[in-house]
Amino acid sequence: MIQGYSATGSEAIPPVLADLHAQRVLIVNQRRRNGLIIYKPHHAEFAGPGAVVGGPFDTDAIAILPVGNWSLVPPADPEQRQKAYLMRRQWVKLFKQVTENPIPVQRVQTILNQFENWFNVETVAKLPDGAIAALVGVLPQTVQKVRQMGEW
Repeated sequence: MIQGYSATGSEAIPPVLADLHAQRVLIVNQRRRNGLIIYKPHHAEFAGPGAVVGGPFDTDAIAILPVGNWSLVPPADPEQRQKAYLMRRQWVKLFKQVTENPIPVQRVQTILNQFENWFNVETVAKLPDGAIAALVGVLPQTVQKVRQMGEW
C-alpha cells in the first residue's frame, strides 16, 4: 500500500492530486527545504525545491508524499514557470544518474545520503522504504536492509 495521499479505492482525491490530474501548474516552494514524491503507476519521481509539478508531467500520478516543510506555490510569471520546468528537469537528471548504478544497494545509499543532505536525518528516517524503493528502482526490502546496515 502506498503511504501518502492516494487516489485509490473509494477515497476522495486529495486537492493536490486533483490539481496534478487537472494539469494545474504549481512549483515546489524554493524558499523551504521540501519536496514532493509523486507516485506513478510503475515508479516514483521526486520534485524538489523550485521544480514544477503538474502540467502535462503528472496526470498519471496515483499518490503523493510531501517531504520536509512542504509548500506548493503557483508560478508568479512565465519566467518563473520556465525556470521551474528547467529545475524539474534537473531533478529528473539527478535521479537518472542515481538509477544508472547497476548495484541496488549503492542506489539506495546514494539517495539516502542525498536526502540527508537536503533535509535532515529525522525527515529521511520518516520516509517509507517503499517511497525510496520506487524512486531508485529497488525492492523495499533493499531499502530496509541498507537502513539496518546503517551505511548511509
